[in-house]
Amino acid sequence: MRGKNDTLLEERAHVLLDSAREQAVPMRLLGGMGIRVLLGEDMDARFHREIADLDFLTTRRAGRAVEDLLQSAGWQPERQFNALNGTRRLLFADSESGQKIDVFVETFEMCHKLPLAERLALVEATLPAAELAMTKLQIVSLNPKDRGDLYALLHGLDVADHDDRAINATRIAELTRGDWGLHHTVELNLERLREGLLESLLDAEERTLTLKRISALEHAIEQAPKSRSWRMRARIGERRPWYEEPEEVDR
Repeated sequence: MRGKNDTLLEERAHVLLDSAREQAVPMRLLGGMGIRVLLGEDMDARFHREIADLDFLTTRRAGRAVEDLLQSAGWQPERQFNALNGTRRLLFADSESGQKIDVFVETFEMCHKLPLAERLALVEATLPAAELAMTKLQIVSLNPKDRGDLYALLHGLDVADHDDRAINATRIAELTRGDWGLHHTVELNLERLREGLLESLLDAEERTLTLKRISALEHAIEQAPKSRSWRMRARIGERRPWYEEPEEVDR
């Protein structure tokens, strides 16, 4: 279900992306809006949800250019936070609408740290589907909103070994093969998605297809060769915390 404010936010996202392209500023959408924009006509209306904020990723070198672009478009920086954290994250807000922008710099850091900027230029407007999926799959306490976003991706795109209108399983395996903690969280969430299919909005045929895609991701991450450090950490398992508690940002 899409509201007026939600539609206006999507329009604002496209305006910012157009400005970034015109000014050659490397900036890509992620989050719920990123998934919606990437899927386009492949976004099933059943998975539409109200989106209040925008999330972007940029490079460390482009941080100042992103700040200038957003301020010129009327978004006000959270100056204290940005001064302290600008090398990894920037916050902006629109006081009139209450909408917010979160800019991750170089890496995405929540429950796990994901190096995403290295593939920033692969897709127009958003991060590639694999990276969009990973920003959700790295969440230890997956909520219904994030689960719905993942089902939207798995419903709209096939799982393959490339990024052309597909979720690149090879890339996901590349990210998890060197980090047991990330692998374990992704593994748990794929199982949660599998178990939640009966409660999803999908019909029987769609559930079968989605299950096939979940299985393809599970197979890819399990079959990828693991590093020695991965195997050593796997022996410890959940006896030691394997993730970080996401930072609570005081705006």
